[in-house]
Parts: sequence; structure tokens; C-alpha cells
Amino acid sequence: METTVWTFNLSVPFSEWAKIYDSEDVSKMHTSVGIKTIYRGVCTSDPSKVCAVQQAPIGVAQKLFEENKDMIRGAGHIIESTVITAYTEE
Repeated sequence: METTVWTFNLSVPFSEWAKIYDSEDVSKMHTSVGIKTIYRGVCTSDPSKVCAVQQAPIGVAQKLFEENKDMIRGAGHIIESTVITAYTEE
């Protein structure tokens, strides 16, 4: 299992992005590949910056991200600002 921490900027208000991220469609997509969201929130000092933490089988979250960049961008996620850090328990 891998825990992935994502930080990125938004081009839309957090509430608008969160509505899409929390939607049934995205939830089903995540569940179908074994992704579980642990946390998602907005920076207290910068409302355009987001942190999301997910757990999934190794490599799955990043693969889904790579395969769905157009849809993710459409939700207001600025792809170029994304910093991905992955952790495992080994």
C-alpha cells in the first residue's frame, strides 16, 4: 500500500473543486481502482493551494492522475503546480 500526498494550486475556488472531487463519479472512479481519500483541504494562508492525501496500491494514484489530466484540469486543478510525494511502509 502507498500513501500519496498531493499539493497543487487551483484556478477555481476550493469549494468548486471539492464539489467535483467529492462527486459520485469521481468517488466511483477512485473506488474502482482501490484509491481511498484520507484527507483533502485548502491552505489556511493561501486559498488557491490544496493538499490531498490518498492511499492505494503502489503506483495506482499516480497512474490515474497521468491518464486523466484533462478531466483533472477541467475541475480547476493546475496540473503544472502539482507536487507528488509517495510513501510506503516497506
